[in-house]
Amino acid sequence: MLAALSIRDIVLIDRLELALERGLCTLTGETGAGKSILLDALGLAIGARADSGLVGQGVEQGSVTAVFDVPPAHPARAILRDNGLDAEGDLILRRVQTRDGRSRAFVNDQPVSIALLRQLGDELVEIHGQHDERGLLDASGHRAILDAFGGLEGKVAAARKLHAAAAEARAALAEHEALLARAKAEQDYLTHVVGELDELAPEPGEESALAEERTLMMHAEKIAGDLVEADATLSGDGGLEARLNVALRRLARVAEQAGGRLDGAIAALERTLNEAAEARDRIGEAMRAMEFDPARLERSETRLFALRAAARKHNVLVDDLAALADRLRAQLADIEGGEAKRVALAKAADAAAAAYAAHARALSAERQKAAAKLDREVAKELKPLKLDKAQFRTQIDVLPEAQGGPDGIDRVSFLISTNPGAPFGPLIKIASGGELSRFVLALKVALASRGSAPTLIFDEVDSGVGGAVAEAVGRRLAELSRAAQVIVVTHSPQVAARAQHHFRISKSAGNGATKAARLATRVETLGAAERREEIARMLAGATVTEEARAAADRLIGSHP
Repeated sequence: MLAALSIRDIVLIDRLELALERGLCTLTGETGAGKSILLDALGLAIGARADSGLVGQGVEQGSVTAVFDVPPAHPARAILRDNGLDAEGDLILRRVQTRDGRSRAFVNDQPVSIALLRQLGDELVEIHGQHDERGLLDASGHRAILDAFGGLEGKVAAARKLHAAAAEARAALAEHEALLARAKAEQDYLTHVVGELDELAPEPGEESALAEERTLMMHAEKIAGDLVEADATLSGDGGLEARLNVALRRLARVAEQAGGRLDGAIAALERTLNEAAEARDRIGEAMRAMEFDPARLERSETRLFALRAAARKHNVLVDDLAALADRLRAQLADIEGGEAKRVALAKAADAAAAAYAAHARALSAERQKAAAKLDREVAKELKPLKLDKAQFRTQIDVLPEAQGGPDGIDRVSFLISTNPGAPFGPLIKIASGGELSRFVLALKVALASRGSAPTLIFDEVDSGVGGAVAEAVGRRLAELSRAAQVIVVTHSPQVAARAQHHFRISKSAGNGATKAARLATRVETLGAAERREEIARMLAGATVTEEARAAADRLIGSHP
């Protein structure tokens, strides 16, 4: 509920602190006292359009703060959490309006967008007045109101899940079909490329091996000459090995006479001869391996150039050609198995669409039943409110299943006809100013606590009626106040007499040197005696008589 309202420098309100209670609260006062200013100020706090004209004279800015006491599970708290705001304790909505047209919004002392302030305000307060286009008069919310009345929220939630599943299945099918179409368009090309790569049969590391072999073969002739010279130096009659053998034989002949002094030299020569022999063998192996073969060089170059050309063609490294071939083969396999997958996805999409359609049809049938019941409930309320010639109808337009949305296949709108035979039309367009609030009241009574904000405000719902009709209006407002906080701006003593909390709005001379020349709006909380006097004034007019006071006593006494 709205627990408190604080206003600073808004039109004629210099400073106002208003504490409110649960139940039925009435705001009364003479015409022009400033009741509309109070509602405009509250509207500003809950996200209404900014208006620099609301700023009081002689100041640069005005502000309005509304404090709400709401239960932990209220949707407004979820909105706060979703936006990273403090969701504990009271909800404090504040709006600052400057004379130059700028406007700032705060929730729990944290700056927020006006859009978020309005979203919260829509969850917390419904204002119904002669020119109001929110709440029940907003056709975009009629389906949700009907669902709340019929207790269909769970089925609507299921419809949203099924609709999301159907949309996901359609998206998966569309994505696969697009991929399949592109793949089929490339199938011939893929087949050709895979054939080329399979014929080439590239292997990782092959480029570096071929490049090394090519370089070696290109220098083989020069290397072979050096190897021949090296072999000749080691072998032959004048080679190193022959000379070492001569030296070894000569040392061996005199070794015994040398008494062991030549053993080290002989061992060294023997090792050297062994190493020389091994070197000669290695040189021989190298000569045989590097024997220049023009055909072999050509084969290496042809292979290397073919690998590099393929890599350039496909914009990959030579070592990645084998992996490319594997990927392209996988794509071809996907094309071959893609049609089977498409068929499976299409079946899944059809099944999801059918599940949604079946649920949406069942939900639509439930809405038809709820609409008929709501129409009967509203019809019962119209006659006591002096709308006995009017008719109310909940119109449900059923869309083709393919055009259904997350909430089903129904468009819901509340229509009225004010006279027999007159065409039905939207509330906001058909009802006159005096009728509009009473239609809304009839709807609200029928809906009771379902689909309603915790605070309901009615601006002159009793306009143009009196006597028994005003009594009926008061009775229905009292019924509503059992389930929600109801704040009523009224000129009807019958309505005011039913209030649990009564506030009087009046104008008085401003305080202070700068404000003494103008009037200011003030709000008083009335006790029993003041309330009696105010209701007597409403009955009698300018001059309050004892008869009016007695009548006020009777009205108040009849509604303890």
